Formats: sequence, structure tokens, C-alpha cells
Amino acid sequence: QRRVHGGQRKKMSLSPNVAWAQRKDKVYLTVEISDAKNPEIKLTPEGQVTLKADSNGKTYELVLNLLHPINVEESKWNIGGRNIQFNIKKAESGPHWERLVKETTKQSHIKCDWNRWVDEDEEDSVEDKFGQDWDMNAMGGMGGMGGMGGMGGMMGGMGGMGGMGGMGGMDFSQFGAGGEGDDSDDEPLPDLEDDADTEKMAEEKTA
Repeated sequence: QRRVHGGQRKKMSLSPNVAWAQRKDKVYLTVEISDAKNPEIKLTPEGQVTLKADSNGKTYELVLNLLHPINVEESKWNIGGRNIQFNIKKAESGPHWERLVKETTKQSHIKCDWNRWVDEDEEDSVEDKFGQDWDMNAMGGMGGMGGMGGMGGMMGGMGGMGGMGGMGGMDFSQFGAGGEGDDSDDEPLPDLEDDADTEKMAEEKTA
């Protein structure tokens, strides 16, 4: 029997870094994988997030067991050039989670996303647009359409600004100023009429 030496080694996968933030009803994830190819993404109601993707000749794999259940149908993601982002809907809205995953040991590849982090008591006063403009890469295509609706709203707002083109109001004031000028122009008119009457009377006398 021949022995086969140096069999093909299994390609090792890398763990990508993850930045996270949350709201009372959502969890935001940013997975640092640039130019992701062949992405495989899966979410489960129990709160497991599974991701596998290739990038620059390397394979990345991520498995997160989120602390609490999630609403898969209302969760979505977006694959960008620099990273993969998730907007995950919590199954139940309520107090902020004390951590992202079930594991209590330190997860060196998970960190807080301080750019999106908001204290729980300040959450209601902060406008939150994360994920609203995502396209059909989003898991729920309806979410992408919702983003289009938002754009429509913006266009509607611009239309309202067009209404401000009632800068015609400024024109009216200018017309008003012009009106005063017209009044001053009207003043000589009686004189013209008087001149015409004088010439007519002169002609009659001459006749």
C-alpha cells in the first residue's frame, strides 16, 4: 500500500473584529471584513449570528451567540467595501443588554462601537438613522424600500424648500417698492392731459 504524504492542509479561518452598539430594541454590529467575497450569513431566532466570507485571499468566520433572542424577519445587514454591518432587531424591547454575547469570558475580538453608542437614558433624544439607507443587500428587501421611502421624504422636504421659492415673497416686496415708483410716475399724467387740453383749446381759437 502506498502512503500519501503531505495531504492538502485545511485552510485556517480568521476571526474578524466586531464593534457593537445597541438601542432598547436593536443591536448594531460592524464586522471588519473589507471587500468581502462569497459571504454566507445566517441568523437564528435564538440569537446566533453566523458569518463566513473571503477577503484578500483569506477566509474569515464568525459565530456570535447573542445574549438574548432576536427577531430574524426584521433584522438586516449590508455588505460594504470596508465592512459588513448588521441592524439586528431584538425579540423584546427593553433595558440595554449588559453584554453582547452569552459567554462571560473576555472576547478579545469584540469591542464597543463608541461612535454609535448612546446611553440608555439619552436614547430617545438622539436621531438614529443606522441602516435606513441600506439597499437590497439588506436581508429584508422591504427594509431597502423603506430607505427609498425616506429618500422620497427628503425629496418632499426639498419640494417644500422649493415652496420657499416663495422668495417670490421678496419679489412681491420689490414689486411693492416698484408700485411706489409707479405712483410717482403717475403724477405727471394729469399734466400731459392738461397739455393736450390746452393745445385743443388753442386749435379751436385758431379755427
